[in-house]
Amino acid sequence: MTQPAPSFGRPVAPAPGAAAPELRVARFRTHARRLIWPALLLIAVAGAVGFFSGNLPDPFTDLMLWSAAGVVVLLLVVLPFLRWFAHAYTVTTRRVIETSGLIVRRRAELSHVRGYSIRESRGPIQRVWGTGTLELSNGVDPSLRLVNIPAVSLVHEVLADQVEVSQILAHRDSHSMPTIPPQDIRG
Repeated sequence: MTQPAPSFGRPVAPAPGAAAPELRVARFRTHARRLIWPALLLIAVAGAVGFFSGNLPDPFTDLMLWSAAGVVVLLLVVLPFLRWFAHAYTVTTRRVIETSGLIVRRRAELSHVRGYSIRESRGPIQRVWGTGTLELSNGVDPSLRLVNIPAVSLVHEVLADQVEVSQILAHRDSHSMPTIPPQDIRG
């Protein structure tokens, strides 16, 4: 799961000293359960508009009904969806990347080579939905929190594998580099 594997089952590793290409392992968003209320509200607004269209008392017009419904849908359905859609996590063979933001984009990264601890937490509601929160911390950089991740155990396993493979490759490359003899500094 960490690297492309040929048909005989052994992972393909780059030659010692060669730069390994950065491949995307996974890209995911937080669990979509946050969108249940906006979806129910969209259904309710559509039903209300369908029921009241043409049946409003005299001072109100259908244009007012449709305008109010449009504002409600925009603020309480479309914006929450865009906010959810704009927040994504990407796991590559070199790092974990969190991107978020509708207007101002925010990006946080954590490299696998430096290594980090993975802390998994799951509340009772998260257990029901099969989600969880992962906190990645290397002790130097600010910790990276992956909140409400679907299939949290699988993501935890993939991240642990990526850290292990990255550190093995880095260790191998550091020991396979040719040593340059020290130069004589006497003139």
